[in-house]
Amino acid sequence: MKFGARNKLEGKVVGIEKGGIMAKVKLEIPAASEMSSVMTIESLDDLGIKEGDTVKIVAKAVNVLLIKE
Repeated sequence: MKFGARNKLEGKVVGIEKGGIMAKVKLEIPAASEMSSVMTIESLDDLGIKEGDTVKIVAKAVNVLLIKE
């Protein structure tokens, strides 16, 4: 998969908070830091992301995108 963002990390999903339409995915990244990504619940389900998964993180501007391979 090719993409234009240069900020790539790998992280572990440490929590998921679901709302009516959106979900907040909390991630643990290198250097013992945390970050979060917000996505629709439909996208969360389509990607099959669950707590404990390792995902690739692509950050561009204010967007944090998750990739599960």
